[in-house]
Amino acid sequence: MMTVEQVMASHKANIETLFGLTSKAFEGVEKIVELNLTASKAALSEVSNHTQSVLSVKDAQELLALQSGLLQPLAEKTAAYSRHLYDIATGTGAEFSKAFEGQTADAQKKFLGLVDNAAKNAPAGSEAAVAVMKSTVAAANNALESVQKAVKQATEVAEANFNAVAATATNATKATAKKR
Repeated sequence: MMTVEQVMASHKANIETLFGLTSKAFEGVEKIVELNLTASKAALSEVSNHTQSVLSVKDAQELLALQSGLLQPLAEKTAAYSRHLYDIATGTGAEFSKAFEGQTADAQKKFLGLVDNAAKNAPAGSEAAVAVMKSTVAAANNALESVQKAVKQATEVAEANFNAVAATATNATKATAKKR
């Protein structure tokens, strides 16, 4: 059975984790706001420069060349923005995952300690019930580990797909710009 000190220590650790995760969430939001401000300033400057360039165009051919020259950098900037946004999101998500895994491992360790303690103090003749309980706990731990591995693999696949789509979009825009 847990003592009052152990319960209080557990609550304190949970509160510290909560505040740490809240801080990480705010850091992620701050990074996104900073990214959006930087992107907005750059876009405003580029629109101003492009407007000046359009006003100085002398014929339709020069206008088409100017427009096609904008497509590739725009696609590359959009891909870079998306990549940066993705990095912020995955970085913040990784912090949450790391904290969750740490808390889960700690909770598993404490629970296994309780199971072992209960097994040591079990009355004579209850060995079969204790063995079933230990087997159930081991199966649950294996299932949790499998889920964690599957989530990590799915995250890696999603990141690879994101990179492939971004590269394809950038390359397609480059090819389109070259044809014009």
